[in-house]
Amino acid sequence: MEVVDVSYMLASASDAFGLIVQPGRMVFLVIGVLVGLAIGLLPGIGGLTGFALLVPFTYTMDPYAAFAMLLGMHAVTSTSDTIPAVLFGVPGTSASQATVLDGLPMTKKGEAGRALSAGFTASLIGGLIGALVLAVSIPVVRPFVLAIGTPELLALTVFGIAMVASLSGNAPLRGIVAASFGILVGMIGTDAQTGQLRWTGDVLYLWDGVPMLPVLLGIFALPELCDLAIQRSSLTSKMKFKATAGMLQGVRDVFKNWWLVIRCSALGTVLGAIPGITGSVIDWIAYGHALRSEKGAKETFSTGDVRGVIAPESANNSKEGGSLVPTIAFGVPGSAGQAILLGALMIHGFVPGPQMLSTDLSLTYSLVWSIALANIFGAGLCFALSGQFAKISTLRYTLVLPGIMALVYVGAFQGSRNWGDMFVLLIFGVLAWTMKRLKWPRPPLILGLVLGALMERYMGISILRYDWSWLLRPGVIVLLALAAIAIMRPMFHEVRHAGIRSLVPSGAPSFRAPDLLYFAFIALGVGMLLAAQEWPFGARIGPTVVCVVLIVAATISYVHAAFSDRHPEAVAQKSSHRGIHMDLDSGEDGPGRATVLLRAALFFGWFLAFLASMAVIGLIPTVPLIVIAFMRVEGREPWRLCLGYAAGVTAMIYIIFDRIIHIPWPDTLVGTLVPVLHQLVPSM
Repeated sequence: MEVVDVSYMLASASDAFGLIVQPGRMVFLVIGVLVGLAIGLLPGIGGLTGFALLVPFTYTMDPYAAFAMLLGMHAVTSTSDTIPAVLFGVPGTSASQATVLDGLPMTKKGEAGRALSAGFTASLIGGLIGALVLAVSIPVVRPFVLAIGTPELLALTVFGIAMVASLSGNAPLRGIVAASFGILVGMIGTDAQTGQLRWTGDVLYLWDGVPMLPVLLGIFALPELCDLAIQRSSLTSKMKFKATAGMLQGVRDVFKNWWLVIRCSALGTVLGAIPGITGSVIDWIAYGHALRSEKGAKETFSTGDVRGVIAPESANNSKEGGSLVPTIAFGVPGSAGQAILLGALMIHGFVPGPQMLSTDLSLTYSLVWSIALANIFGAGLCFALSGQFAKISTLRYTLVLPGIMALVYVGAFQGSRNWGDMFVLLIFGVLAWTMKRLKWPRPPLILGLVLGALMERYMGISILRYDWSWLLRPGVIVLLALAAIAIMRPMFHEVRHAGIRSLVPSGAPSFRAPDLLYFAFIALGVGMLLAAQEWPFGARIGPTVVCVVLIVAATISYVHAAFSDRHPEAVAQKSSHRGIHMDLDSGEDGPGRATVLLRAALFFGWFLAFLASMAVIGLIPTVPLIVIAFMRVEGREPWRLCLGYAAGVTAMIYIIFDRIIHIPWPDTLVGTLVPVLHQLVPSM
């Protein structure tokens, strides 16, 4: 590839800046930013919906204005998604999952303003670093990206899962079990290589696989909302910082941890340039990196450490610059959003590759400026409003839960726009709440779901192209070695603190009710393993390996817990070092166990009531009905407040999802009976 002259690069960058800051184009950039911020606030919509909304308007627009609007939207979605993640524990997009772990505890401690401003500032700096890296690397990145083959991508996915699975406290094998279960869920559906239907039964909904969106909201949103309903209080009863003071404190936190911001931003940019590595993976890798590398992080992360907000927020915004590198350099989109952007480029007559790095370099640098300016404007707007957003955390739960629950239900329906989405949300919500209460880590599960399909695809291609020699490639060896170290490190840590005898079962085994989760995972693994043996070799090899790993890991972990973890010496030894638990803690200072179970059943009962009403009268009419019922039954809220609140939530959902996005809602009992009645009435 021809090397671009430095003076020509600078001149093109200067020209691009002059073109972008023209008022007519800046207006479209601002429109894109506002759309992106709104999308990040609402769980379940995501950047793809934003592209779907804006791309049709760009076909007849000036190219610079068109891509400024598209990238303005895309660049800031990961900025405003911090708000629901920090305030409610509900990820606005899949790229804000890790932010929940420390952002929500900070809110509960009265530091919502501090967490929000730290997240926005880290997002701003991360986005600018990503844009800078994109600008500098465009001319020279092509050879490096081309050197990454499917074997390296496979090894990278293994490393990503291993690193997060190992961050599972004093029981690291639980992380491996959760990750294996997530991979198996990701394998449900039609196998791409053989066409074999795997674990679908007679359910047509499962043929295309389990959608990630309802799983994501079920794993991270419903348990936090359920715990809020159990506590029956506001998220915080105190504000440790005033709104303004908390915002300034968050900014100071970011600059105090400037080296962490730079490291995680660079990590996000590099990982973003690798096709297939999405924001839902990058934020966990950045969080895990900070947990391992920051002083004292093992004791404070997931309890409200501001560094746990800064790390993923830096990475998930910087990835946008990195993801443009393969798209521009040689037309390989790293994600579905980048594929849409690639199509828009080609519609406007631009061909990714050498032409974008030579004759069309001004347009290329206009993309860089669009990302940078969008981050500045978006972060500035969020920062200005963060103090007001923080006040939401002081509202009583009957004013917070109904609206958030409605948005989660409607958002989950965007998975495949099928009734099955709601059942998947419920199933994984109950499972995730149980895992959280029993201190099983949830992050490995969602990471396994995201990377499982990629891992199987990369393995099939690697074996087909290289047989087993792909294991000898230098990059693969390094990454697999790092994965092995990540998995084994917790075991070495335990041996160092408790001695080699801690790994050997001793004493008499004991059984507790929470052990049923072990047996459930083992039974599920055995059942799925037996079912897989009837499939062709290409369809069963991956599931067989993962099922065996799940069964072995769960069995060893249970045996170790049953024989060792519950005896006084083991408990005392473990209490001397907290270890790592990369998940939120439900807390032990709430109501008793019987009350917890009763209130949890009542919370999920409201969900079943929503489903029943939705089946009869439809989703949108159900929203005001359930909102009013919840507010009256749970909190005895005044009728005027209930009616106004329900009307506002319903109007927002109707305008956004029905009138703008045009969601095809499922059939209802009333909708089915009306045509029948119309036929019967004339004949009577």
